[in-house]
Amino acid sequence: MAWLGKMFGGTLGFMFGGPLGMIAGIAFGHMFDKAGTAGTNPYAQQGSTSGTYYTAQDQSQMMFFVGAFSMLARLASVDGNVSSSERQKVLEFIRRDLRLGYQEEEAAMKVFDTALNGGGTFEQFASQFYQNFAHAPNILQMMIDIFYRVAAADGHVNKVEEAMIRRGATIFRIPDSFIDALCRKYGGCASSSERSYAVLNLNRNASDDEVKRAYRKLSIEFHPDTLAAKGMGDEFLAHATAKFREIQQAYDEIKRERGIK
Repeated sequence: MAWLGKMFGGTLGFMFGGPLGMIAGIAFGHMFDKAGTAGTNPYAQQGSTSGTYYTAQDQSQMMFFVGAFSMLARLASVDGNVSSSERQKVLEFIRRDLRLGYQEEEAAMKVFDTALNGGGTFEQFASQFYQNFAHAPNILQMMIDIFYRVAAADGHVNKVEEAMIRRGATIFRIPDSFIDALCRKYGGCASSSERSYAVLNLNRNASDDEVKRAYRKLSIEFHPDTLAAKGMGDEFLAHATAKFREIQQAYDEIKRERGIK
């Protein structure tokens, strides 16, 4: 997470505006105060100064990180409060799916807690996120997939969670067919074969050519290198790799079922 080290080793001037900028300013400002000066700051980089240079990719990765955990905070609290099990779901996602280190986990949960207690609605967070990633629909789709994965961690996506996720999908301009496929995937399909079609955003009556086209398209869009180039932070690439592997496995299962060469 290079941008985090740069920020704490340099200045807080890297902050972006809008509701997500407010969350970032509060969350990382508090962490900066806690860490102290550069001499004792665990995030500091050797030789950093107030002139630290932030690339466009640094800014995109920070936006993704802050946006993701701010929206997850709103999703977790959509029923009025955040239970210990819901908080545990987010921690499990951080540790099992993202495999973040201690400092990165601390930063993620600081954003999560700040969003829980601070201003800004889910819709505002999602709109600012969309403004920054409208050029990368694969990243927007990945974010919806993350919402479902966390919401379904307890084995069930409830109606209020489902409604919020669909509002996010509407803001992200994601077609209903994609959301319906995720619903089937995370809602518990009758067979692994049906889940495989859902992963490729298809139904069982798709032709062999449609299956092949869907696989080629998704394997390019969700390749970790493609997502990284469009601004997904390093800390989310383990999840992207798992998604890419899931696409490959789904295609392999459908090929075996149909005898596709």
